[in-house]
Amino acid sequence: MTQETQLGFYFDSSKCTGCKTCHVACKDRMVGKTRSKDDVTTQGVSAMPGMLWRRVYEYGGGSWDQNADESYEQDIFAYYASVGCNHCSEPVCVKACPTGAMHKRSEDGLVLVEESLCIGCESCSRACPYDAPQIDIERKVMTKCDGCYDRLAEGKKPICVESCPLRALDFDTMENLRAKYGDGDGHFAPLPSESITSPNLIVKASRKAQPVGSSAGKILNVREV
Repeated sequence: MTQETQLGFYFDSSKCTGCKTCHVACKDRMVGKTRSKDDVTTQGVSAMPGMLWRRVYEYGGGSWDQNADESYEQDIFAYYASVGCNHCSEPVCVKACPTGAMHKRSEDGLVLVEESLCIGCESCSRACPYDAPQIDIERKVMTKCDGCYDRLAEGKKPICVESCPLRALDFDTMENLRAKYGDGDGHFAPLPSESITSPNLIVKASRKAQPVGSSAGKILNVREV
């Protein structure tokens, strides 16, 4: 069945400075949403270690080479990719879920978790190439970006979008995003191939972005993501 309205993200890597404001704002909202006021006050974001619903990857590589005249040439590059759930058109997390807890909402295409059906098996997490579903070990249920549907109902953008100081993120219907930004540049390293899940994500690449699957660089902030 064709999704009549599909919400999605736009990300401009050429604007992103890797400040991680989107990452922090997202985690702050999710901690407040899933923990009591007392828990948040006493434990803060450390109450949910390892749970990251939006990650900011630093990807870089290249080398310095010395010439015969002792001058140097370099092809160094580094750029950032802010990645969350892309509310895919072919969500493999939904296909992998044995209970139907992970589902795609019919009215806007958001991929959500029905916690009352979730058994915490992590099948969705293993299937997702973006590592979007995250297990809440204390509650034994899966969690993920929900598109800030509560904020959408109030006419607001998702918290990651509104918090970005460089306006590198946007969120709207895919129709509106394409009208505003075009089709983008396609995925680049370290993002996975779009063919896996048909993500609802338009990206603008930075000047030295490497193609998907490139071995020219690596994720430089592995411990942060």
